[in-house]
Amino acid sequence: MINDLRQVVRGRVLTAGDEGFDRAREPWDGAIDQRVLAVVEAEDAADVAAVVRHASLYGLSIATQPNGHAPSSGFEGAILLRTSRMRAVHVRPEERVARVEAGASWQEVLTAAAKHGLTGLAGSTGAVSVTGFVLGGGLSWFARKHGFAANHVVAFEVVDAQGEHLRVTADSDPDLFWALRGGGGDYAIVTAVEIGLFPAPELFGGRIMWPAARAAEVLAAFREVTRTAPDELTLWFSLLQLPPIPELPEPLRGLSAVCLDATYLGGEAEARELLARFDAIPGAIVDTRGMLPVERLGEICMEPTDPTPALVTSHLLTDLDDRAAATLLAATGPGTVAPLTFVMVRHLGGALAVERADAGACGHLTEKYQVHAAGMLPWPELAGPIKERQASIARALAPYASDRKAFTFLGHDEPADAAFPVETYARLRRIKSRRDPLGTFRSNHPVR
Repeated sequence: MINDLRQVVRGRVLTAGDEGFDRAREPWDGAIDQRVLAVVEAEDAADVAAVVRHASLYGLSIATQPNGHAPSSGFEGAILLRTSRMRAVHVRPEERVARVEAGASWQEVLTAAAKHGLTGLAGSTGAVSVTGFVLGGGLSWFARKHGFAANHVVAFEVVDAQGEHLRVTADSDPDLFWALRGGGGDYAIVTAVEIGLFPAPELFGGRIMWPAARAAEVLAAFREVTRTAPDELTLWFSLLQLPPIPELPEPLRGLSAVCLDATYLGGEAEARELLARFDAIPGAIVDTRGMLPVERLGEICMEPTDPTPALVTSHLLTDLDDRAAATLLAATGPGTVAPLTFVMVRHLGGALAVERADAGACGHLTEKYQVHAAGMLPWPELAGPIKERQASIARALAPYASDRKAFTFLGHDEPADAAFPVETYARLRRIKSRRDPLGTFRSNHPVR
């Protein structure tokens, strides 16, 4: 069965016992053990089609990942299709469009687009794949200005459950085009995506960090500024526990901190005026704010770029009033968020809250803030304490949280229906049953 597969693909095929198999099946987020039947590292779309036809012939399922930033434990017995070798990026500046193959990262797109004074709607790190990001909706730094990244997809190139190549647009296949924009990858395998780009002649951004004792002051300023912030300004508030490792300089080593991360699509004078409220808070030990080349967007949050095991949870908050803010500080304190690595509050609103007739499955978000809690997992023994802390924060914030989560921030094995209104999920189920009736495609958060 697998030997037959080796005959029809150009890329590498690995199974248990092969040298390199265990490394190849590991996701970027190593908290999940992916017990797959085989790993195929596709060279191109023709390899993808060959894998699909082979899986259909033998009744196998396929889980597709470029690198595995959001893996699932539900891949046992599946073929793990790696698209990380498919990395071509072609910018068409006159159209403000980039064609991006399935394995290319946001950093590759940001670098290519910046040469033309353009940018894409990337998230907090350039390490994630563009395709995975838009399939999950894509909450970017510039979402308040431009909305979900998924809603600016021009076209998908896919292989369907019959192993056929298709180019999918709003005109050629409205249902599939809608589902792929924020509904996950359960309906076809995306081999390339064409995304809209935006002018970014000026970008101001950076991080301010204080000792955690300043958390109440920083959160008060965050709430005040976000109430009237223009859509060009995005602010993220974080409580952070830095590890006591020698790679970090003093005074950051082992520090419990509070951070304000910011981007502004505009000039420095306007940005500093909008952020002046934070300059009044004394004791900052880091301040990286300044004019920023757009291709360095991923440096603001100082996120790890090497594979990192982690446990994550998130919640959408309808507001962040006095009681909600006090509850958040009480639930995440006193003094440290440990054993979590960080608890982040992202300001939403702006274009994300606008209902669009042409929106994909991601729809729009009426919630004003998102809370994201993550714990790095260097040792399995930390899993229990991390989950307990996440659960206690979730219980505390429950009165202020909506009944929906952002799809792109679902934790390991959280169900897809947690991210969608009932009618949206029902439509996704109908599309799944029509496009993949045998269940060949197995995504990280499957549509049941």
